[in-house]
Amino acid sequence: MNEKYAPLFTPFKVGNVEIKNRIVQCSMGGTSLFGWLEPCHFDKEAAHFLLQRAQDGVGLILPGMQCVRDTMGCRWLYQNKPMFRELAQWMPEFHKTGAKLFIQLAAGFGRSMAVTPWMVELNNHPLLGKLASPFVDVSFSCASASATPNRWQEDMLSRPMTVEEIHEMVYAFGQTAKLLREAGVDGVEIHAVHEGYLLDQFTIENWNNRTDQYGGSFENRFRFPVEIVQEIKRQAGADFPVSLRYSVVSKTKAWGHGAMPGEEFEEFGRDMPESERAVKYLQDAGYDMLNADNGTYDAWYWAHPPQYMPDNCNLEDVEHVRQFVTIPVACAGRMDPVKAAEEIAAGRLDAMAIARQNLCDPDWIQKILHDEEDKIKPCIRCHNGCFNFAKYKGTANIQALPDSLHLGRCALHPPTMQHTRYKIVPTKRPKKVAIIGAGIGGLETALVLKKRGHKPVVFEKTDKIGGLFLTASAMSFKENDKQLVKWYEREVAEQGIDIRFNTEVSDLGTLRGFDEIVVATGSVPRTMPNVKGFEKCLTFKQLLKEKVPVGDKVVFFGGGQSSCEAAYEMILQGKHPVIVEYARDLVPAQNVCLSNASFLRDMMTYKKVPVYLESTITEIGDKTVTIRSKDGKTVTEVEYDNIVNGIGFVPTPVGGKGPHIHRVGDCVAIGNLRTAIWRAWDVAMKI
Repeated sequence: MNEKYAPLFTPFKVGNVEIKNRIVQCSMGGTSLFGWLEPCHFDKEAAHFLLQRAQDGVGLILPGMQCVRDTMGCRWLYQNKPMFRELAQWMPEFHKTGAKLFIQLAAGFGRSMAVTPWMVELNNHPLLGKLASPFVDVSFSCASASATPNRWQEDMLSRPMTVEEIHEMVYAFGQTAKLLREAGVDGVEIHAVHEGYLLDQFTIENWNNRTDQYGGSFENRFRFPVEIVQEIKRQAGADFPVSLRYSVVSKTKAWGHGAMPGEEFEEFGRDMPESERAVKYLQDAGYDMLNADNGTYDAWYWAHPPQYMPDNCNLEDVEHVRQFVTIPVACAGRMDPVKAAEEIAAGRLDAMAIARQNLCDPDWIQKILHDEEDKIKPCIRCHNGCFNFAKYKGTANIQALPDSLHLGRCALHPPTMQHTRYKIVPTKRPKKVAIIGAGIGGLETALVLKKRGHKPVVFEKTDKIGGLFLTASAMSFKENDKQLVKWYEREVAEQGIDIRFNTEVSDLGTLRGFDEIVVATGSVPRTMPNVKGFEKCLTFKQLLKEKVPVGDKVVFFGGGQSSCEAAYEMILQGKHPVIVEYARDLVPAQNVCLSNASFLRDMMTYKKVPVYLESTITEIGDKTVTIRSKDGKTVTEVEYDNIVNGIGFVPTPVGGKGPHIHRVGDCVAIGNLRTAIWRAWDVAMKI
């Protein structure tokens, strides 16, 4: 192991529990040992995943957040005694790894509950809500400190929790913690005075309008999390460690609006002076560790940083409040292990909290320990598989139901939390397989086939692997994407996969001697020949990869994720983009996590980018474009130096159909990296 990582592999203590190293796996939705949105039960898939992470070398593991009352079924967690017995039977196997396990318990979501349209319907119609409440109690799940607007449906208000409900929940925390200790769990973490969840909604002054003992003064606003830790210590024992998931500052400007890195703004949530006071107060109440970052669901990109956010984005604020406590403090948020090791060695930080890297590469810690860090598959912060809750203006959470029920998966590594569905099974009948296209879909297909014992041969019309992903990764802030391309280069070389460059296959009939054919020919930009002057548009490839000079004012025809990312790249270059989008909001897509989408929307607002929503371009002249509103009432002429085609892509499959012809990637249907990789596994596992 390189000595620069050594500080990460020193022990530290949380209360009286020693953690073998400074690596903490943060909780991630979908990885709870007691299920996610379904009725609570001992989740064997999560148990398999968490045990693997312990075997990999994580020091402290925090399974996914678990509300002390079921979201579905409305049963209190502590009432499910058989589940705790199953946990107790599993714990000895977990402890053989030397890792420690803290179960993360939550009061709930409050206004941050990612409501779907049917949930909004139940909440807004009391009779329907009452009829459904034995199965799913939306009113309770969304209850908050006060009547505040839901993050996902702005015109839906949370109801204030009653004092009786608060007391009942405090008692449930104590009961649950007691059972967890009896089952052999090493501690608990409370979620959360963090990320704008329910407890945070009580503690933040602008969000809490109560006039009883849980509102008003600083002490009253923090009473709920204080009573929780005191009840846990009373029921589970004063020496039972309790960590707190904690947001140092909210980075929030208003309901639904976050602050950009470096932006000067007036804090609508918790500011630093109050945080300095709060961490000491919470420590004195009994909390044994702070697992800290920044943000709320209104500024979600601080707590769930996409690739646009800087590395170690929360470190400075976390290290600042650490000066006000004596308990250990961990920092989360795009943490770089080298930087974390430096800060730990300097005494400014106690532990590094890592979440999604654990999903994408099961062996990343072992690769560090064995001087193979260049082999680590990098998390690209896409949130496509792990947490793609999505919304745009006028919608609630539009995430597909299967995704809502099964979070914690990975776009880049399908076996994560799906190990019985996606697995390498050696073939009994090795075949020679032709793969047309060396984009990500084609390469992933080749790797899985090779590991199963087949002989893949990849035909690529250019002289490089990567396909369209080379364009997507060309932006300056896509360093992890560039690392992923290098990872594929290394993997296909190590596996000895035959790639025939500069070889275009346009007719499958020309292929001879292959048992199966996989088409992975990707897609091409969509065109609009009915728009006069459309041929003047540049493609993303020309703009980003080939870096064609574009001048200062760049108009993007379309406001999806690709356009907004490219516009952000133009901003970083000091240029002045303009975006024209037919929908009512930027990034109007189901498969783009709100964390990623809201950063792009807020960045465009922060940089005062002209955005024409519910509009389209009807004509492209030599120096101006004509923009017409959807209703046809408003026509605007905008000067430009260049215009970029951002209206999407269309599949370009080669060949016909047949029992031995398969398709993967965008040539099937336009998707993202997750659909390309998962389709590749689906095909490669069946051959």
